Amino acid sequence: MSAELIHRLHFAFTVTFHYLFPQLTMGLGLLIVALKTVALRSGDEQWDRAARFWGRIFAINFVFGVVTGIPMEFEFGTNWARFSQLSGGVIGQPLAMEGVFSFFLESAFLGLYLYGENRLSKRMHWFSAVMVWLGSWISGFFIIVTDAWMQHPVAYDRLPGGQFQVLSFWQLLLNPWALLQYMHNMTGAVITGSFVMAAVGAFYLLEGRSKEYGQIFLKVGVIAGVIASIAIIFPTGDLHGKYVARHQPAAIAAMEGLFKTETGAGIVLVGQPNEETGQIDNPIVVNDVLSFLIYGTTKAEVKGLDQFPRDQWPTALPLLYYAYHIMAGLGTWFALLMIVAAFLLWRGKLYTAGWALWALLLSFPLPYIANTAGWMTAELGRQPWLIYGLMRTSEGYSSTVSASNGLFTLLGFMGLYTLLGLLFTVLVYREISIGPEPKPAAAAVHAD
Repeated sequence: MSAELIHRLHFAFTVTFHYLFPQLTMGLGLLIVALKTVALRSGDEQWDRAARFWGRIFAINFVFGVVTGIPMEFEFGTNWARFSQLSGGVIGQPLAMEGVFSFFLESAFLGLYLYGENRLSKRMHWFSAVMVWLGSWISGFFIIVTDAWMQHPVAYDRLPGGQFQVLSFWQLLLNPWALLQYMHNMTGAVITGSFVMAAVGAFYLLEGRSKEYGQIFLKVGVIAGVIASIAIIFPTGDLHGKYVARHQPAAIAAMEGLFKTETGAGIVLVGQPNEETGQIDNPIVVNDVLSFLIYGTTKAEVKGLDQFPRDQWPTALPLLYYAYHIMAGLGTWFALLMIVAAFLLWRGKLYTAGWALWALLLSFPLPYIANTAGWMTAELGRQPWLIYGLMRTSEGYSSTVSASNGLFTLLGFMGLYTLLGLLFTVLVYREISIGPEPKPAAAAVHAD
């Protein structure tokens, strides 16, 4: 394997593993605020205990997110030195601000939230939860601003040596691609948080324990989940997809497996892309739908891959196609399941509907898969560009770091992250086993 491929696999593995944690903290942050708000307004101690329980889960996720995120900062210099040298004047600013909001705002108020419940007033404890949520979402915004500039470069100039510099920091922050991608991404994070919370609630009810908390978790998870599952399709997914079609038409063509330009293009539900023959094998197609989704009319022409030079096609076309369809398919499942669950909740039957509880419990890993597939779609769709239209991926990696060195460290990270994953699973399962109720006070032992 080439050094370029090893470096791509190296960063892909670390960033994919890392994002398993922030997506849950960003989703849970909003839900914890919802729990704390109800507790503050109603004075119900159970809602407050529920919020504190999820605060502990949040803290575990936050720690593992930090641990797995730090190595990526170094990978910019070790694996992608040329890219960092040329683009550091642009991406360095939002990445630095992400660190400020993550390590100072979010972590400081997380400490207050976890250890200040008996020292702060109820309003100040609620305020600390709000600041933790805002810190996590602002942190995510600056990361997405960085990625969005690579997808759709704006507000930049090039120095004589080829380095990029920012012309307007506000234009960088208000990049339309960043705003659309941010809405879509954060909605996906809320889906993850909602499904995890609902799954724990379903687990408690199926186990016949902590029923009051199980009902709270289900109620909050399903209400937030049905809103987010609809919003991930429309408007966030719809708007972001149309913007991608406008600025990265080759990516849309590859995602949909559209090898030839078509008027009234259909959407492929099932099929396998065949690059050799330039067609979809065994397709199930709904006619005219793709044209309507992108342009609002069934008669619009959609550019196929035949309109672009072969060296500008996404380099991992089958993987991009499958990642996109997995994301879209799971998004449809989320909406259907949460709509049914919300209907049962409204009718007062969700807590006793065993089949629905099992469906929610078994579905909790699926948002992780969908979010991973979504990010793969975005990043693979940008290829072969590292900075779209300006720098190819082959021009940005560290050519002085050999493939063997990169492979050695990749294997090391895989082993280390496997241990971290097992430790994370044990810690979260322990918290779920203990539950939200405080431990009973130990009986005093008196010596005669």
